Amino acid sequence: MMFSSYMELYNLIVPEDNMLRRINDLVDFSFVYDEQDKYCLDNGRNAIDPIRMFKYLLLKTIYDISDVDVVERSKYDMSFKYSLGMAPEDSV
Repeated sequence: MMFSSYMELYNLIVPEDNMLRRINDLVDFSFVYDEQDKYCLDNGRNAIDPIRMFKYLLLKTIYDISDVDVVERSKYDMSFKYSLGMAPEDSV
C-alpha cells in the first residue's frame, strides 16, 4: 500500500487508456506469490516484492529492452512507475 501526496500525478500524467495502466487494473498479479514457497524466506537479504520483479520482466518483454534500460526508463517514465506500483517520488 502506497501513501504519497503525489499519487494524484498518475491521474494527470498516465491516461486511462494507457496499456500499462490497463494491464495493472485488469490483471491480478497475486499468482506470483504462489511461486514464493519454492524459495528460502529466511536466508539472505530482504528481497524486492516478487510482483515488482515480475513486472520488471514483463516490461522488458513488452518493450524489448535490456535490464539496464528498463531500470533507467523506470526512473523517468511515469507509466512504468505506475505499473511497478511505485510512488512518483520513489527511487528505482
